[in-house]
Amino acid sequence: MAARTVTKDIITLRGSAAIVSEFFGYAANSILYNRGVYPEESFVKVKKYGLPMLLTEDEGVKSFIANLTAQLSEWLEAGKLQRVVLVIMSKASGEVLERWNFSIETDSEVVEKGVSREKSDKEIMREIQAIMRQIASSITYLPCLDEPCVFDVLAYTDKDLAVPFTWIESDPKLIANPQMVKLHSFDTKIHKVDTLVSYKNDEWDE
Repeated sequence: MAARTVTKDIITLRGSAAIVSEFFGYAANSILYNRGVYPEESFVKVKKYGLPMLLTEDEGVKSFIANLTAQLSEWLEAGKLQRVVLVIMSKASGEVLERWNFSIETDSEVVEKGVSREKSDKEIMREIQAIMRQIASSITYLPCLDEPCVFDVLAYTDKDLAVPFTWIESDPKLIANPQMVKLHSFDTKIHKVDTLVSYKNDEWDE
C-alpha cells in the first residue's frame, strides 16, 4: 500500500519576498488600469490569483514595474523595506490626487536567523484576491480622475540602506486633508502587507 505523504507549505524569506514583490507588480498594473492612468487598450488580460488581471503593454511602464519589483524583492529579502506608496498626480499641475499605501511588517527573526514559516499558498492567494478585488472595484469608492494623470512610486526603507542610483530622495507627496479607505491585508507569516488608499477630498475646496 502506497504511503501517503503530507506536505506543508514552507515559506522562506526569499519565497516571501518573491510573493510580495510580485503582488506589487500586479497591484500597480491594476491600479493604473482601474484608475484610468493609461488607456484601456494598452492593457492585456491575463489570469493570476484565480482572477482576470490586466497588465500594461506599454514598454516604458513594463520596464519600470519590472525594475521596481526586482528592487523591492531585494529590499524585502534584506528586511529593509517598510512601505511602498504608488502616487497618482495631475499631469498638468503635479498635484497629488491619490496615494496607494502598502505598509510592510517583517518578521525580524526570519531575517536574522534564517528560519522559515508555514502558511498554505491557497490561504495567501485568497488574501491577495480580496485586495485585488477591492482595487478592481475602486471606481465605486474613489472620485473620478477626470484629468490626465501620471504616477510615481515611493519606497520607505531603513535609514542605513544605500540608495541605488536609479532612485532619488523624495518628499512624501502627501495630500492635505485626505479621505482614507483601508483595504484588506495579506500575510505570508514573514511579511504582512496592509493596504490603505488616501485621496484628495474635493469637498474641502468648495
